[in-house]
Amino acid sequence: MKVDEIRALGDEELLKKLDEAYEELFNLRFRLATKQLGNHREIPRVKKNISRMKTILRERELGIK
Repeated sequence: MKVDEIRALGDEELLKKLDEAYEELFNLRFRLATKQLGNHREIPRVKKNISRMKTILRERELGIK
């Protein structure tokens, strides 16, 4: 997801997407451990999306933008 797409989401939607991203990261790590993961670049992509979401949540919490 891009930053603009994340900012367009409401708080509840953003928290739901964040939970989904954590679940996806868990599944990717599980697939990596069982040697079933084809594209290893998916893990950093999901981690980066999680960071973006958490950053935007924190900005909203502090009242920035």
